[in-house]
Amino acid sequence: MVPDRHKVLIANRGEIAMRVMRACRELDLDFVAVCTEADRESGHIRLARELAGDGAVYRIVSYLDANELFAVADAAGATAVHPGYGFFAEDFRFARRVVRRDRPMEFIGPSWWVIRDLGDKINTKRIARSLGVPTVPGSDRPVYSELEAEEIAANLFDFQAAQGIVDGVVMVKASAGGGGMGIEEVGSFEAFRSVFRRIRNYAKRNFGDEGVLIEQRIFDFNHLEVQVVAERGGKAQVHFGTRNCSIQSTGKQKRLEVAPGFAPDVIPYTFDASGVLDAITRHSLAMAKEAGYDNVGTWEWIVTPRGEPFLMEVNTRIQVENGVSAVISRVHDRPVDIVSEQIRLALGGRLGYSQDDIRFEGVGIEYRIVAENTDNRFTPCTGTITRFAWRPHDWLTVHTQVPQDRAYEIPMEYDPNLALALVWGRDLAEVRERGLRFLDELVLEGESGGRSEAFYSNVKYLRDQTGGILEF
Repeated sequence: MVPDRHKVLIANRGEIAMRVMRACRELDLDFVAVCTEADRESGHIRLARELAGDGAVYRIVSYLDANELFAVADAAGATAVHPGYGFFAEDFRFARRVVRRDRPMEFIGPSWWVIRDLGDKINTKRIARSLGVPTVPGSDRPVYSELEAEEIAANLFDFQAAQGIVDGVVMVKASAGGGGMGIEEVGSFEAFRSVFRRIRNYAKRNFGDEGVLIEQRIFDFNHLEVQVVAERGGKAQVHFGTRNCSIQSTGKQKRLEVAPGFAPDVIPYTFDASGVLDAITRHSLAMAKEAGYDNVGTWEWIVTPRGEPFLMEVNTRIQVENGVSAVISRVHDRPVDIVSEQIRLALGGRLGYSQDDIRFEGVGIEYRIVAENTDNRFTPCTGTITRFAWRPHDWLTVHTQVPQDRAYEIPMEYDPNLALALVWGRDLAEVRERGLRFLDELVLEGESGGRSEAFYSNVKYLRDQTGGILEF
């Protein structure tokens, strides 16, 4: 149980807001929700009113206005803030402000200094390398010297050649950049110097810091993750297994996740897949302990076709795909809800179990149902959902903010994510069969520009991908 009575401000929208509401009810916590004008018909507002009454809903202009969120918190008497995922979830300044303001509250996430330290990719790489954790080959600090940059690039091209990569590629990045800004790929050492100079000048002009990062570009990799859960104060950390998030849109947005990350008993990998899973969970926990990690977080890895794992980054928040890890996890032989654990632990609860008390059962799939045209570079689709329904099964959970009893206009202001569907099976064959059954039974109809034929979703794409999950 949570030690003290709290009221949680849920500073997010959609299905994650709904999951937090249900978790608060499970933990006997009060909550207050927020919504913008664009979200007036969202299911998270209906659920908030059903569970806590009209007084639990506050209208705001933007989910990204911190002052507005704090004004709601004060008006409602909230004592804790849950940022969901996205928006302020990995903003250490926001987290710091939550706990340091004149009327301090609890931040439901890692401590702000943990978010700061592990949100810095360079610092994360340094911590990893100090523990012998493999990271993407390249610099672990901004490079300013052209001679040093050329030495690093030459070593990377040699490293790729030793891996049997004929056409190696090096990534040159502005270290102060973000959001894909100031990044170029270089395919030969001869072209490296001019690209380095160009990115260095770009970085100085746009960010005021001409530091450059140089990393190997890895192709044909699988994207694996380790779900970590930790007690406040960094006293204890456990993991809830691995998941494979390699099925992504052209914009590198995840669309289908599977837990666990590989199926070595079923699929004949060309490397020791069990050994890779063991290594990335061991390394992730070692880093969590070293960093004093103290809530829910994800260690993201890439695995090469040769079975070499490299740490990519740490996500210091709850992730969309937390549910697929939960669906295969048992604590003391009981199902686990990672959102509930996040809240409970952030508010001072003890972990109450060790890694030996956690076991894994079966295979899980998470489908992200999105209004998008997958044949046209996953272009978002606007319009109105006119019908959305599925058949219930004891192996299926669907999280959605889309109402099933009336039409729903997809807000243009946000990503057109419609639902998350979690499917469980005793083994890989069964979860595939059940996943296809769910998708075949799913009814998703809509209109765009008043025409049903102009409405797109990714359901067919998800169906086409299901047959090859966990294959490398």
